[in-house]
Amino acid sequence: MNVLVIGAAGKTGRQVVKQAVAAGHSVTVFMRDSAQYNAPPNVRVLTGDASDQVTMFHATAGQDAVIDTVGGKTPWRKTEIEQRVARAVVAAAKKHGTRRIIAISTLGVGDSTAHATLPFRLLLLPTFLRGSTADKAAMEREIAQAGVPYVLVRPTVLNDQPAVGSVRVLVGVEKGRQITRADLAAFVIEQLTTDTHVNRAVTIANS
Repeated sequence: MNVLVIGAAGKTGRQVVKQAVAAGHSVTVFMRDSAQYNAPPNVRVLTGDASDQVTMFHATAGQDAVIDTVGGKTPWRKTEIEQRVARAVVAAAKKHGTRRIIAISTLGVGDSTAHATLPFRLLLLPTFLRGSTADKAAMEREIAQAGVPYVLVRPTVLNDQPAVGSVRVLVGVEKGRQITRADLAAFVIEQLTTDTHVNRAVTIANS
């Protein structure tokens, strides 16, 4: 499958690229600046502004799926970067007939608040994460309303530990605490070839 990974230079993006390559997909990565990025063998690298619709139209050409791993570095500040990127991706995907959009969101968006522990819900969401949560919620709306098959993945708190090897999809009011980036990436890549969670938002965790 031809897969475009946006935001590939970030910690999560790098894990997604690594596992997409390992799974045998043909991978193109997109980032603002590739100066510090060492691409894996046979990975095509594109650079530019992912929120620009013309740029994203060209980047998405020939891609079966788009994986959006974009995330801001200052989650407490108000931003619209993720929703603008989603808007550009959606416009391009509709024109090219892209088969799937997979986007990484976050715990605390929509009904995933029910899966958050009390300290996360009362302390982190209204303070440290107040900017990024609003942006991701808008990003989700852009994708969910587009009419392109999608999966929205809401990980719990991310860590850089080695993969656990198993992921729980939380249901009801089941609480989640953490997940490794490696396990998040593995789950994301699985969504390229399974229809289990198509047109849904799912919250995932290791613990």
